[in-house]
Amino acid sequence: MDSILKRPHWQLALLSGVLIGLSYPPLHLGFLAWFGLIPLIHVILNVKSGQAARLAFLASITANFISLYWIGFNSGAGFLPVFASLVGAVLYLGIFWAGLGYFVSSIEKRSSQGLIALPFVWVTMEFLRSLGALGFPWINLALTQTVYLPLIQIADITGSYGISFWIILINIGFYLAIISKDKRKYLIFTSLVFLLVFSFGIIRINTIDDIKTHPVTIAITQPNINPDEKWDPESREQNFALMHDLLDSALNLNPDLVLWPESAVPTYLRLSSLRRRPITTKLAKFNVPLLSGTVDRIINSDGEKIYYNSTIFIKPDDSIKMYNKIHLVPFAEYIPLSEKFPTLKKLNFGQGNFTSGKEYTVFELDSVKFSNLICYESSMPKAVRNFIKNGAQFITIQANDGWLGNSAGPYQHFELARLRAVENRVPIVRCANTGISGVINPIGIVQQKIPLGNEAIIIADILPIQNLTFYTKYGEIFAVLCIIISLIIFTSAWINRTK
Repeated sequence: MDSILKRPHWQLALLSGVLIGLSYPPLHLGFLAWFGLIPLIHVILNVKSGQAARLAFLASITANFISLYWIGFNSGAGFLPVFASLVGAVLYLGIFWAGLGYFVSSIEKRSSQGLIALPFVWVTMEFLRSLGALGFPWINLALTQTVYLPLIQIADITGSYGISFWIILINIGFYLAIISKDKRKYLIFTSLVFLLVFSFGIIRINTIDDIKTHPVTIAITQPNINPDEKWDPESREQNFALMHDLLDSALNLNPDLVLWPESAVPTYLRLSSLRRRPITTKLAKFNVPLLSGTVDRIINSDGEKIYYNSTIFIKPDDSIKMYNKIHLVPFAEYIPLSEKFPTLKKLNFGQGNFTSGKEYTVFELDSVKFSNLICYESSMPKAVRNFIKNGAQFITIQANDGWLGNSAGPYQHFELARLRAVENRVPIVRCANTGISGVINPIGIVQQKIPLGNEAIIIADILPIQNLTFYTKYGEIFAVLCIIISLIIFTSAWINRTK
């Protein structure tokens, strides 16, 4: 490794980008993240701040092109808008690594405390990257570790940012072992950091009490309908027939709830009593409710049509309750700032023009409460926290990753649900149109799964939660502490330099 660190700085930046990019699902190479940032760390600490920013940017766009290439596979829009989305996302996300490189390099030049600052600044960077209309916590380093269950258990205290912090510490330990004469000391430090988190995870896995509650039985349907054909007039009736066949099969399994995926049928279910009536008749026969994804529309006082990506909870008596998706996908489901500037809705990039919902809705199934996330929302830790703090005892996720084909996107999307389960110690039931559907317990264990591209129904018993985790109660306290410490280190470095 010593000889590798002597290579040109741009090659080291590229190497870190490749290693980090390959560490994300579905390749099961998450261990690469434990040392993948070493070349970039060496660069940042040994070049001027401006150059550190440029090289960190290069590393970021490399990593993100590898891990997020699937953005360019969206079959729901034309080639140019989709390619522009990929390039725009990668360049935008690169700005955050560039800022980190500049910030850490500046601290190093002023006080030689760049390595001390790095894990705190990294968490600060990830937190800032999650904010606003373009917030994208999807790509946080924690996603690389989901197959190593003991290593993600700290998330119920620190959130996913604690996992990222730990990864950076491991990289720093290995880096110091490489450049230092006393390699043994730093290898022992790195081993202790690894074993501390690993041991904590093992203890948590083995000490989380079984919840003594009555299980809820859910039938999960994965229809595997091509999303490009769902609203095609020639295939609409065929799609309705398939969903009714799946509903019949699901009801015969005697569940407490039937779950359909996002935008399950090509109609406005709330508005179309003609389409809803045959569904309700079947639900009434078995006295079982249905939770289905649907598009919805209202007409406001100005006569304007407002569209939502929604969930509809249909009870056997045909009473309904709606949830409107709050966290929409920018440039796919809406144009950012279009609510303040309606003329932006006239831009056509192949996107939908949905309006964001406002309420974290909780549904009731007998005495049990639950909430539903729609697709991209499962990448948002705050969304799950808010639902659970509102009373939800388990979480369902409705998704439609069919636009992304057999790319890495659906696999990464499924793994994000494991992080949400551990953070809040909540069972999660995921229902996706083309996959991946499955059941994840509060430890993050995948108990059942329907593979991508299969038509199937699975039946699952889940145990509703009773208690809130530290993370659910207090949110991103760990990230906020990292931000404060980052500012203290930078301020101290600046003051000492100016003396």
